Amino acid sequence: MLNRTVKAAVVVMTGALALAACGTNKTESGGGGSASCDQSKGTLTVGVIAPLTGNLSALGLGIQHSAELAVAEANEKCTVKGYKLTVDPEDDQATPQVGAQAATKLSSDSNVVGVVGTLNSSVAQTVQPILAGKKVVQISPANTNPSLTKGDNLDAPKRQFPTYFRVCTTDNYQGPDAADYLVKKAGKKKIAIIQDGKTYGKGLADAFAKRAQTDGAQIVDQEQVGEKDTDFSGVLTKVKGANPDAIYYGGEYPVAGPLSKQAAGLGLNVPVMGGDGIFDPKFIDLGGKEGDLATSVGAPTDQLDSAKDFVKAYAAKGYKDPYAAYGAFSYDAANAIIASLAATLGDGGTWSDSQRDKLLTNVGSYKGNGATGSVAFDQYGDSTNKVLTVYQVTGKEWKAVQTGPFEG
Repeated sequence: MLNRTVKAAVVVMTGALALAACGTNKTESGGGGSASCDQSKGTLTVGVIAPLTGNLSALGLGIQHSAELAVAEANEKCTVKGYKLTVDPEDDQATPQVGAQAATKLSSDSNVVGVVGTLNSSVAQTVQPILAGKKVVQISPANTNPSLTKGDNLDAPKRQFPTYFRVCTTDNYQGPDAADYLVKKAGKKKIAIIQDGKTYGKGLADAFAKRAQTDGAQIVDQEQVGEKDTDFSGVLTKVKGANPDAIYYGGEYPVAGPLSKQAAGLGLNVPVMGGDGIFDPKFIDLGGKEGDLATSVGAPTDQLDSAKDFVKAYAAKGYKDPYAAYGAFSYDAANAIIASLAATLGDGGTWSDSQRDKLLTNVGSYKGNGATGSVAFDQYGDSTNKVLTVYQVTGKEWKAVQTGPFEG
């Protein structure tokens, strides 16, 4: 049995906008700085690649602003001697092709020391090789598909890119964690699975299905929808015919919310459960109903002692967008890049592309106490933090019902 703590979690903070750099179409932000710092060697850039517009922008903007906060604090503390840091946020629109363009742009800038991102695992698949080709370190706050670090055969894992790291845990833990809760604790034994066919959604649904059957549940139906679909009546009619007592959805909240609402409208009054991709207030706004469930990476940010300073500082900056599900992870990812850069340059070093190998080594061996807790990476670039939380919609808010490390 798991020894876990039940805690409430609601993530809402406020925000501000990036500043457009004068005279160019480039957007830079998060600079800050102390008048007492020596910044005579110029400006170095932390790139961000995330969806800053579109249906998933609620998550992407939290990633952007949290990285900006880390950079502003580093400038105030003169963390990187001789340099000012800035942020270059690039909008990938949650689309692999656009993400590739963003990665190409950032990797062609020798002043970009590292990149925080991406949100989507499918976008990461196109971004990883581009950044790796220029030895640009990448730390994702949100990618959960295990193949990004270990390849497709988890029984014979092989690191995919030496430049790629992530600070969140992966779906080979998140899927089983969800199955254990839904089958063993919630007592659901006949489960229908719907997924969106994307790298994240299919991978998470497959990991869930495998564990649910091991736990004794029957998968009574499996369906696929498109990420841009809005009418799910055909799929849900098939699902209803299988008489499930729960639906597991592999995908994100723009589909999951309306899907839950339409299921209830067809008289399919069973909980819909998903992963971190549906854990956002917008899931509820779009139709997510009482009793629906989601897992997400890490512990509830507003309940963590380690995140109190982050939450307070984020609020003080006045960002209009909440830090959302991945803000604390983005803050930790940016700080891992910044601290490793400071160690690479020391007190008198000068940045150049020749420093990238040393920076990668320092990121790989980085150990810090972040907003999400201890931050470190294993031999594949994965986070050593395996904490997950199960949330339930209660009173039109997500409430945490179980938190703890996945114990296998």
